[in-house]
Amino acid sequence: MSLKKTFSSDGKKCTVVFTVNPEAANGAEKVYLAGDFNSWDATSIPMKKSPDGSFSVKKQLETNKEYQFRYVLDGNTWINDWKADKYVRSELANDDNSVVDTTEPK
Repeated sequence: MSLKKTFSSDGKKCTVVFTVNPEAANGAEKVYLAGDFNSWDATSIPMKKSPDGSFSVKKQLETNKEYQFRYVLDGNTWINDWKADKYVRSELANDDNSVVDTTEPK
């Protein structure tokens, strides 16, 4: 898993490529990205499956914010990103959420 970030020249947007590797996908047919940026909708951001079995999606976010997110495998298994910027306790589940920080490094 990984998060690849690219910042706009004006510093207002951060494009993040979210990737779930084949091991983490665990044979899933469909993977979705859910987070506070889409009201935790488990189906509105589908990830594209690559021939190697990984899944990825590109999402543009505002900079200088932290966003909580998780991946949804086949509509019923929620997992974290193993390489998230950090993790925070979920208010709704007895688990942590992954966090992507869109603050540009100095």
